[in-house]
Amino acid sequence: MAYSSKTLSVLGYANGFTLWHYSTPDAAGTVDGAGYFNAAAEMLRIGDFILANTGMGGSPQHGIFVVASNQNGQVDLTDLTAMGSSDTD
Repeated sequence: MAYSSKTLSVLGYANGFTLWHYSTPDAAGTVDGAGYFNAAAEMLRIGDFILANTGMGGSPQHGIFVVASNQNGQVDLTDLTAMGSSDTD
C-alpha cells in the first residue's frame, strides 16, 4: 500500500508542534521508511508526533512515530515506539 492522505488527521496544534493520527493497513516498518510521507512534506515538521494504528486488518501495531527529518520534500520518521502491546487480564 501507500500513504493515504484521507487517514492522516490533526489532533492538536500549538507553538509550531502538531500531534497527528494516522491509520493504515501498512506495517509499521513500511510507514517509517524514508519517503512514505513525502506527499505530506508540506504539512509535517521535524519533531511532530504521529499517533499511529498500523497493520490494521492484519497484525496491528499501535504507537508513536516522530518526524525525524524533512528536507527538500523527503520525510523520514523514527521507528514506531509501541504502545498498548500487551494485555495481561
